[in-house]
Amino acid sequence: QLVESGGGKVQPGGSLILSCAVSGAPLNYHAVAWFRRAPGKEREGVSCINRSDGTTYSVDSVKDRFTISRDKDKNTVYLQMNELKVEDTAVYYCASDPMLYCSDNGLYDHDFTSWGQGTQVTVSS
Repeated sequence: QLVESGGGKVQPGGSLILSCAVSGAPLNYHAVAWFRRAPGKEREGVSCINRSDGTTYSVDSVKDRFTISRDKDKNTVYLQMNELKVEDTAVYYCASDPMLYCSDNGLYDHDFTSWGQGTQVTVSS
């Protein structure tokens, strides 16, 4: 089970940190990713952290502003979002999969087997 939290409304240029609490298996056994769906758009991958080595991958549009990390003691994955833009407005979802290894081949929602319910992030002045 995946439960997101931390969404809200923030002004452009601001920061937010999202949390994804993972239950059922230690993070060492799951790759966990963040996706988002903006109004009127398809869901897109944002960032991913791998299960065994903790390496990360982020898409070009966010890699200089967003950081994915994990706390294995809390079994939680975080998405630190800085320098937020209006176009970052979306529902953010976390997803996990026990087999996937995230890489610069991209993030595709059909590769992930478990999903959270999402948390709304609104960037607006």
